Amino acid sequence: MPLLFRSFGTRLLCGLLICGALLGLDVARRSGITPVARAVWPAQDKAAGMHAVPMSRGHIPMPANTPAAHASSLLAMPAGHPSALMAFWFAGARESAADVQIAASYFDRRSQQWSAARFVLNRAAMGDQLGFGVRRLGNPVAWLDAQGKIHLFVVATGLGGWAAGRIVHLRQSEAGQDFSALSFDMVRALPLSWLWNTSFLVRSAPLPLKDGGMVLPVHFELGIKYPVALRFDAAGDFKGMVRISSRQHLLQPTLLMVNASHWLALMRDNSPVGKVAVAQTLDNGQSWADLPDLALDNPDASVAGLAMAPGRMFLAQNSSLHSRKALDLSASVDGRVWSLAQGLAHGAGADEYSYPALTWADDSLWVSYTDQRRNIAWQRFSLSASPH
Repeated sequence: MPLLFRSFGTRLLCGLLICGALLGLDVARRSGITPVARAVWPAQDKAAGMHAVPMSRGHIPMPANTPAAHASSLLAMPAGHPSALMAFWFAGARESAADVQIAASYFDRRSQQWSAARFVLNRAAMGDQLGFGVRRLGNPVAWLDAQGKIHLFVVATGLGGWAAGRIVHLRQSEAGQDFSALSFDMVRALPLSWLWNTSFLVRSAPLPLKDGGMVLPVHFELGIKYPVALRFDAAGDFKGMVRISSRQHLLQPTLLMVNASHWLALMRDNSPVGKVAVAQTLDNGQSWADLPDLALDNPDASVAGLAMAPGRMFLAQNSSLHSRKALDLSASVDGRVWSLAQGLAHGAGADEYSYPALTWADDSLWVSYTDQRRNIAWQRFSLSASPH
């Protein structure tokens, strides 16, 4: 009997690896269809320097009677909007619980405070719109289109765990312009593979493009793991996909501009190497090539990068080899050599500070991250040309 189970497990593993390889070939076959579009800097004329000066910090309010939170996404709002930025994350009794929903809060420009949080999306409503059941929700990523509408990209699973997830695309509804009524209409589950579009997951913020569109970094993780870049136009319509790395153990890419056509993808490495992996494109995302790993230690954990302006890049990453108890902010001129800018959170034992997000809003660098799987913490920094 044990031999039978071992044999079944081996066959199952082989089957997963074969599915992953076939899906990898499927992505490769469709690579190169992404239209050429140049990336844009979020703060080219406003990022004063490389020194991050702490301004304020705290926790984003949680919905009432909600003990667990994870995987935040930050969205900078336009100048003149009442909110400087918005945060989205998933929250409930615990990760993968049936009651997990997508929560949201906004930072009010007038009061300089975060609003009370509210749930804006649940799995029952999503399942009704999709036409099939949804067991879990996770990893919301937000983007603002050229018309000022918020788009959410959310991981939704059916049978199986996260490896059986789909990326579901939603757009802010006409009735949900005010935060108290914020709601989302279904666009579709993104058409990423012939295997019912399963096992593609989203985690990191998109890279904005000059034409108003964006590139959304995602990854595949059934049997093998590899990163993919998705292209969307200014209206949020999906236009194509390109595989980022030929390696089979990389996930959760974050995208950084070196210049308008030269971008880097920094990635979580699921192997025992313990470093941040890197790939680059020199042709606006048409093709990608692997580079040597960064010197930064990382314990197989999500990272978040942001290129503010030419020669001004920031990265939030877990910097301990074996745990997520240390979260740091690093700075770089070229995206290859990094130095510590600020320690964001350092704990002990089983403490966890993880899944960071970065954005630029109101002339400030904002960081959010999971704090002990119970709250979403935030910090705000000004940027200076010299240390204070």
